[in-house]
Amino acid sequence: MSELARTPEPPYYAVIFTSVRTDGDHGYGEMADEMVELAKTQPGFLGIESVREPNGFGITVSYWETEDAIRLWKENARHQIAQKLGREKWYEGFVTRVSKVERTYRFER
Repeated sequence: MSELARTPEPPYYAVIFTSVRTDGDHGYGEMADEMVELAKTQPGFLGIESVREPNGFGITVSYWETEDAIRLWKENARHQIAQKLGREKWYEGFVTRVSKVERTYRFER
């Protein structure tokens, strides 16, 4: 993903997922792609931006209309399987932060 998410005027919410991957793919790439496609179908989903360094450090920010939309995404059955696999084999560690976006500033050439 190398595109800036197109989000509406605030307020809305951002879920910031910062992680360090384990060595090897072990099915991670396929599941990550599946999760992005699944998130796009969820009510309240606004967009996503994601980067990963070669050393395994990554940040994914997903944008949501409401806190309820975030909760429903977290409770999605397929997403829960991905979360479980992440703890078992894909991540050395991660932090999830949820924040309310109050202002945005955009520049595009």
